[in-house]
Amino acid sequence: MKKPLRRGGRPSREASALLGERILEVATALFLDLGYGETSIEMVAKRARLSKRTFYHRFPDKAALFGAVVHRIVDRLRPPDVEGLFVGGSLEEILARLAETILHAALSPQALALHRVILAEAGRFPELAAVIADRSAGRDAVERIGALLRRDPSLGSPSVEASRFAATQFLQMVVAWPQRQALGMGVPMTEAELDAWARQTVDLFLHGCRNWTGK
Repeated sequence: MKKPLRRGGRPSREASALLGERILEVATALFLDLGYGETSIEMVAKRARLSKRTFYHRFPDKAALFGAVVHRIVDRLRPPDVEGLFVGGSLEEILARLAETILHAALSPQALALHRVILAEAGRFPELAAVIADRSAGRDAVERIGALLRRDPSLGSPSVEASRFAATQFLQMVVAWPQRQALGMGVPMTEAELDAWARQTVDLFLHGCRNWTGK
């Protein structure tokens, strides 16, 4: 028996989810292609084929929409089994696995396009800094890696503050230079070079940690 057509009223949960996905799909394409400043709510609503009133029922402003886009990109780049990355093997093996995963995500086309937008427009739009801080996966990574370092006896039981500092440095060591090269400020690294970069970064990082007091 066919379901009766809905006439007016609130959309079904399924229809609402599809609408939200359509808005984010359109907004992602516009933000990454035109940038934050040149993308307007009117453009998003028009391309998504909805009214501005319907848009504002979901997002209070453009910054909130951009935050949702960032969250969507980060969530799609996140590996399906995050917990599994942190178990099995020595500290060196786990960090090498993390470095490879982090590099793969950071150098993906969408991640690089998002980074370009943020670099180009954060100065003109201070609200972007708050959005990135709120939606970034970096904080979670710092906490997880910091906890991993505190559990390893070879590092001398660093404090929570020291382990967070070290975890932050590890993420920067892994990503900063390869990402800079991939963004056009040099020659993008080959797969073989990226593999070597990840291994050598882990070696250097652990050597430094084992000779560092954290004070």
